[in-house]
Amino acid sequence: MNKFIAIFIFSLLFVSCSSDLNFEQVNDLSLKATVVANLASFDIQANQFVSNGTERPLLDVMNFKVFNDVNLTNNLSRTDLFFEVNNTINRACTIRLYFLDGNNVELYTISFVVPAYMPNQSPVTKTDIFENTKLDILKQTQKIAFVVALSPGIPLADSSLGSLKMRSSATIYFLSK
Repeated sequence: MNKFIAIFIFSLLFVSCSSDLNFEQVNDLSLKATVVANLASFDIQANQFVSNGTERPLLDVMNFKVFNDVNLTNNLSRTDLFFEVNNTINRACTIRLYFLDGNNVELYTISFVVPAYMPNQSPVTKTDIFENTKLDILKQTQKIAFVVALSPGIPLADSSLGSLKMRSSATIYFLSK
């Protein structure tokens, strides 16, 4: 009887179920990847807005040739730019980002107002999403110019306190087929 049970169990090992496999499904496979990277940051002291006793806006231009690689841009489906600004200066300000092509022609602008400092104030945040046609503009961008201008108010001096801090990041979405 033991031999019969052993042969029966052993024969079950050679019996299996199978179904037709469809290897064409691999053609429908799409891979999604997401990358988060720091974009730019600054920490501007209040007295940096003053030059020879006169207030002036601040300007900085950075190269932005991130999307020059064709392999990178072909699979790009969306990009989110996130900005967070903390103002401890007793003046409101406007921050403008100008997206420029290789000839310094303006392609796109992001602008937002940051209110004057108030205790327990949360940072100002802004997200700008680039998809479809707007994403094509971002792909053409070669430089980003940051312009920070104070709103009218009590004049600042070399001894003025406070700062304007900004940090930003980019979340880049890829889709590959």
